[in-house]
Amino acid sequence: MKSWQRHLAALALAAAAPLAQAGYFQWEMVELPPESGAACGNGSPYRFFVNRTPFSRDLAVTYEGGGACWDQKACLGEGKLGASNPNGIPPDYMSSANVAFGLVTPFTARNDPAQQVQTQSWNLVFLPYCTGDVHSGSKVTVYDDAYPETPRVQYHRGQANITAAAQWLRDNLGQPSKMMLTGYSAGGVGSTVTYALMRSTLEPTGNATLLADSGPLVPAPRSGSSDEYPALPLHNTIREVWGLDEPDGLITRFGGLLTGFDPDNLGSVNGALALTYPADRFGYMVFTRDTNFSAFSYEKFYDDISDAPNPRAYREALFARWWPDLERWTADLAGYTNVSFHQPYFRNLNDSHCLTIIDFSGTGIEAAGVASLASFVDNTLDRGAPMRNVEPENRADFTQPLSPWVRLYKLLARLLG
Repeated sequence: MKSWQRHLAALALAAAAPLAQAGYFQWEMVELPPESGAACGNGSPYRFFVNRTPFSRDLAVTYEGGGACWDQKACLGEGKLGASNPNGIPPDYMSSANVAFGLVTPFTARNDPAQQVQTQSWNLVFLPYCTGDVHSGSKVTVYDDAYPETPRVQYHRGQANITAAAQWLRDNLGQPSKMMLTGYSAGGVGSTVTYALMRSTLEPTGNATLLADSGPLVPAPRSGSSDEYPALPLHNTIREVWGLDEPDGLITRFGGLLTGFDPDNLGSVNGALALTYPADRFGYMVFTRDTNFSAFSYEKFYDDISDAPNPRAYREALFARWWPDLERWTADLAGYTNVSFHQPYFRNLNDSHCLTIIDFSGTGIEAAGVASLASFVDNTLDRGAPMRNVEPENRADFTQPLSPWVRLYKLLARLLG
């Protein structure tokens, strides 16, 4: 976005301040009715949030991240790999510390002092995450592996939440002009796997774009082995407990939505989206040294990771699986003309997990002449020649300067424990 466009957008927002009284430029809560099938993991109502503008028909939808679960402790939010919001989404969620401090992203801001993106002048939607199934599940599963006397009844209703939210948006906001779906971590997966659901309901009249952050669906055909495809045990597990293969499950629905989807390979959804929507643009992002998403992918399935004697051995065992999976993933993505990817080496924030939280400092690939993620975002939204960059090992990333906003975030995170 050019500077004059940003200034014009800022002036328009300032001049429109009185319109906030009419419901614009503020977060409004939408609670989906039980008959829609929508629910959080504990069975409470699913709520999402909309921030409208009268000056645009464009729509930016952000999927929240926050772990995943296929066992009782994680579904209760326990441990470092626990799912977020196990007790549901409160009506004032957008003013809570979880959003205002812990999960800031430029795509959910009108005038972000840390990072400007062109979608800040669009209609904004925030889809919280509370189902433990990366916004994709269709099953009620009972977990009692940790506390048999008090089983956890987990409503993996992520797909119903997205389906009902999409219909509400179509009914109340109409067809958007441009549409962008984005998400980070679990939201990066969710925005990818439910892209077709959202797009087919909203039917944007202009450009449609996916910007999926740090939730790569790597190739893992069921005919292969875990030695060759380390994500296979995870994929097989979640297919069962999240109901992905059920009659109304996401994999089953893909058969009528996506061209070229292989139901025996969850990683094939990337290519199927590119083939189904050849005029759309798909941008994927991840850090090479992400030790968060990689932990979710492998730690509970491989003893040499979970029982590693020290942090170095842990990282070596983790990366021995993560890096080959990423190489297969980018090689697959490169086969589609409407797909981009951006893979920097390291950022000293959040275990090198998520490029779009706080701001884009520390997300560049200097060897490719890319200063930060900002150019990748604009390139994808503006339909430039697809950018496909993977940063080689770059130890300088360990000491690279980060923005004052990121440094403040890290300081507060240490102080608040």
